[in-house]
Amino acid sequence: MNLEKEIFKKSKVEFDKLVPFGFKKENNIYKYSEVFMDSTFIADITINEDGRLTGKVIDLEIDDEYINIRVESENGSFVNKVRDKYSNILNRIKKECFMTNYFISDQSNRITNYIIDKYKREPEFLWEKYDDFGVFRKKESGKWFAIMMTLDRSKIDNGAGEIVIINVKVEPELRDSLLKKKGYYEAYHMNKKSWITIILDDTVSDNDIKELIDNSYSIIK
Repeated sequence: MNLEKEIFKKSKVEFDKLVPFGFKKENNIYKYSEVFMDSTFIADITINEDGRLTGKVIDLEIDDEYINIRVESENGSFVNKVRDKYSNILNRIKKECFMTNYFISDQSNRITNYIIDKYKREPEFLWEKYDDFGVFRKKESGKWFAIMMTLDRSKIDNGAGEIVIINVKVEPELRDSLLKKKGYYEAYHMNKKSWITIILDDTVSDNDIKELIDNSYSIIK
């Protein structure tokens, strides 16, 4: 059981917030320790220069790692209490020192933050099998005005590697003109007559994508 990976998935460290929180910097490595449960355990947290966080819980009575919290079958009341206390420490660090990265590309996260700031709508991850497909929908009607998906580029063109795309709704005449431009594609997994796909790899500018999102929001009834 990798508690750290689960809690910090889709998160990105903000290094300038680590020292004020209580981390100590040593040779570009940030370290934080916190004693808990009446000084029975200590949480040792390390964040490397790439932003990867690792952690251990040390049983101070035997001066060794308490690995029971990593064993899924260990669900006794005491183990659960230690696990919960450690998870609380990790979640506090996440809240104070990390920002949410919903998707894997920088542009997709910038666009996501634009939608959140302007429309107060966070992505909804509706499918367990496709947990990196995020839907944005209007509060009033519940209808989608955009969806972001992480997939292999080969599904869109002749490229390869993981990418993030966004689908937005457009009028047919606008769709036809956009498809003549670089970075725009026939809608992936949506109605090709009224939706269009854009790869979020900075080929299309943020401003152009924001205009299309605003347009999609306005035409969704």
